[in-house]
Amino acid sequence: MTGEKRLPQLDARLSAAAGYVRPGHVAADIGCDHGKLTVDLLVSGRCPKVIAADLRPIPLSKAQENCRKAGCEDRAELRLGNGLEVLQPGEATDIVIAGMGAETIMEILQAAPWVCDPAIRLILVPATKHSILRRWLCQNGFGIEAESLCRAAGRYYSVLCAAYNGAPFEPSGKFCVVGLTPGQPGAAEYRRRQLVKIQKYRRGMQPGPWADWVDDLIRTLEEDENG
Repeated sequence: MTGEKRLPQLDARLSAAAGYVRPGHVAADIGCDHGKLTVDLLVSGRCPKVIAADLRPIPLSKAQENCRKAGCEDRAELRLGNGLEVLQPGEATDIVIAGMGAETIMEILQAAPWVCDPAIRLILVPATKHSILRRWLCQNGFGIEAESLCRAAGRYYSVLCAAYNGAPFEPSGKFCVVGLTPGQPGAAEYRRRQLVKIQKYRRGMQPGPWADWVDDLIRTLEEDENG
C-alpha cells in the first residue's frame, strides 16, 4: 500500500528487547546504533516517544535518517552522549541497553543511581559475560523478572528484563550461568557452551577456595548435561 510505513527487520535479540518494552511507555534506546529498535518501537505504536542515544556521531546520524525515512522523526529524540548521562531521571521508564559487554552495562548503571526505582524497567542485552551481569543485578537489588534466550549471527544472547526491588542477594553459580533460560529453545546448547567456557577458565586457576567453588559449579552443570 502506498505510504505504508514498514518496520525495520530486527534480529532475534532486538525483537525480544522490543517485546519487553511496555506499551504506552517512553523508552530510551541506549547504544542505539542505526536506530532500528527506535524505529520499530515508534512505527509499531508501542511507544509514544523514544530517546535514542549513542556515543558515536556517525551511527546517531544514521539513526536520525532512518527515523526520518520511517516518518517517526518527530517522536524520536536523538542524543549524543555516554550511557545514561544523556537522560534526566524520569524522562524514560523503559531503558534498553544493547550491544555492549556486561561490564560496560554495569558501569553505565552504577553511574546512574536513579535507576534504583521499581517504576523503571531495564531491558539489557549483554554482548558478553552474561553470567557476570546476572550476578551483579542480583547482588545490587535488581530482580530479573524475565529472560529470553536468542540466537543471532551464530551466537547466543540473553535478553534480560529487570527492575529494582531493593532485595539484594547472592545467586547460585548455576543461576549466574544459565539464569531463566532452562526450558527455552536452545537452552541445552547454551548451557553446554557456558560449561565449556567455565572449564577453560578453570584450567588457568590456582588451587584455592575459589577454584573449589568453580569445581562444584562445573560438577553441577555436568550433572545437568548428563541428565
